[in-house]
Amino acid sequence: MKHRLLIQLGFFILQNPFLKNFVTGEIYQGSLKQVCTPGLNCYSCPAAAVSCPMGAAQLFFAGVRHNISLYVAGFLLSIGVIFGKFICGFVCPMGLLQDLLYRIKSPKLILRLRFIKYVKYLMLALFVVILPITVRHQLSGLGQPWFCSYICPSGTLFGAAPLIAVNGFLRQLLGWRFVLKISIAIGVVIGSVFVLRIFCRVLCPLGAIYSLLNKVAIVHMRCDKNLCTSCNKCSNVCNLKIEPMKQPNSPECFRCGKCVKACGQKALAYTCKR
Repeated sequence: MKHRLLIQLGFFILQNPFLKNFVTGEIYQGSLKQVCTPGLNCYSCPAAAVSCPMGAAQLFFAGVRHNISLYVAGFLLSIGVIFGKFICGFVCPMGLLQDLLYRIKSPKLILRLRFIKYVKYLMLALFVVILPITVRHQLSGLGQPWFCSYICPSGTLFGAAPLIAVNGFLRQLLGWRFVLKISIAIGVVIGSVFVLRIFCRVLCPLGAIYSLLNKVAIVHMRCDKNLCTSCNKCSNVCNLKIEPMKQPNSPECFRCGKCVKACGQKALAYTCKR
């Protein structure tokens, strides 16, 4: 979609306005941090003004914050039901990073998802819900945010790495957990050069929620069968190898808009359900 990159950059700045904190190593902790953003934007990112909904959800299941359950659930469901994966395509900072990496000239690989596309749902169920609920500290009785602590490359790239780069004390505390997370993050960065949105499509639990809601989202894609000539131009430009005329609201579609632009018959269009 025309100007999508500019919109993504705009949303990144909106969610992360304190860019000077990347230099100072500070973290904004004001009242705005009580608000969740729709995208995967780490709380610990020095520039972040808002919180990550996945982090907040894990803290609830871990028993740390009981007062946010209905808020986080209602927020994610409302956003997902209204916009679906438009959030992934336009708002999420991790999506922006992957899109920029994919622009690097290199051989591009087609990821045939098949069963691997279900891994993100496993991440959501296991690391966001089940482990924070079931694995508790013996003394405190509290769980921990497993996805944030052991996997999330967004938190590593936008949060941990910038903080460690400017803070010598934090560098002295590094252990095996950081080695694991930075290895995952490096793998995602390298993979994103060759495979479009590899993290979103395989590992992201927030993307899993929006995928489940993409088909029922109010803002959706419509294919007018009366206008469609089955020329397959939309399928040919789709980097995810989705057939938009057959699956205009596929759970894997992140609304890049290439198919809409390619359709000379204007059979594909974004619209709102009535």
